[in-house]
Amino acid sequence: MRLKFVQGLLPFLLIIPLGTANAQTDTLRMTFQDAEKQFLQNNFQLLAQKYNIESTKALVDQAKLWDNPVLSTDQNIHDSGSNKFFYHDATLGQVYVQLSQVFTTAGKRGKQVQVAKDNVKVQEAEFNDLMRNLRYNLQLDFSQLATLIDQNKVYQNEIESATNLVNAIQKSYDAGNTSMRDLIRLKALLFGLQNDMLENSKQINDLQTELKTLIQAKETTFIAPQINTVPNKNATLDIAALIEQAKTNRPDYLSNQAQLVSAQHNLDLQKAMAVPDVTIGASYDKNSSYAQNYYGLQIGLPLPFFNRNQGNIKSAKYSMMSQENTVKDNEAHLKNDVVAAINEYKLNQQLFSTQQQQFNDQYDTLFKNMMKSFKERQISLVEFIDFFDSYKDTKLQMFQQQYNLQKAVADLDFAVGAPVIKP
Repeated sequence: MRLKFVQGLLPFLLIIPLGTANAQTDTLRMTFQDAEKQFLQNNFQLLAQKYNIESTKALVDQAKLWDNPVLSTDQNIHDSGSNKFFYHDATLGQVYVQLSQVFTTAGKRGKQVQVAKDNVKVQEAEFNDLMRNLRYNLQLDFSQLATLIDQNKVYQNEIESATNLVNAIQKSYDAGNTSMRDLIRLKALLFGLQNDMLENSKQINDLQTELKTLIQAKETTFIAPQINTVPNKNATLDIAALIEQAKTNRPDYLSNQAQLVSAQHNLDLQKAMAVPDVTIGASYDKNSSYAQNYYGLQIGLPLPFFNRNQGNIKSAKYSMMSQENTVKDNEAHLKNDVVAAINEYKLNQQLFSTQQQQFNDQYDTLFKNMMKSFKERQISLVEFIDFFDSYKDTKLQMFQQQYNLQKAVADLDFAVGAPVIKP
């Protein structure tokens, strides 16, 4: 009963559409360098971050501005002599005008400008760090998409071969020369391949969506990555030199350095804020003093008896100490990241060699010979299916190994903060 049910079900399962995203209207073949160029020009996250930098630069101009002078006057609202409101006697009425200006001391304005400039450097480093992370994602997506497309070709090749076998065995079964068990097992093998290919195609579709978002490609485009499967083996990977290069290039490290400098400048600013600012003004008073026309000079400053900015100074000091330790921690991570990325690359490079291409070609030839041997009944169904599964698994592992090497290149570039090996 179970065999009859499976036999009746499988013919319907075999008509599952096997088309992948390749059926889209446009196919765009590009190298990683092409994708990177398009990404730098079109990515909306990068464009948004650029505006944040310009916004921070505007605050530098704001910090340079002087405080506005203050103009004040004092007028009566009721005249008791005439019992009038807002009345002003031209001869005896009072006129009072004062003009004052605050002058900052202890170089506060220059220190505020410096802190604002430090914030610009932090924003620029954060922009570069965003670009570094997005480029890393782009590189991984690009390599993984190429791997999945190659794996899809393996599935297509096996499905095509398995379909021809099923059709041939079906005819043999109809003629009474093959058992139902062999036919059902081959159909189950074919169904398994179709299901695996469907899952693989879903991953391709997801990566296509992510990649097109990163480079802002047309939504109906199918991206076909063209990758260099054998990176440069002669690349010089000197640990000390790459660590120094990472300190120069890695934006997360540079951002922490800029934040430390900003914290030091902020401490200087907070200490300067404890020094009182001076207010200087001039006043004119008519008919309200011992002199009919009184001209006065005003000088004022707060007396720092209670508030000497102690809390802000202490807070700025601890913030600076915290940032010093953050920089040390970031530097330790940087060194370990570079060493780990170099080791990862060397391990994957040892596994991947040009000899694999020769093995790959030989394995494809063996696959064709095994197909022929099975059709001619020189090997059993069990032997054929074992080889069929082994062939698929080995081919997929080879492509996965190729991706692992590409990922190791991306990890090395990410750790150093700049391209080290051409992907």
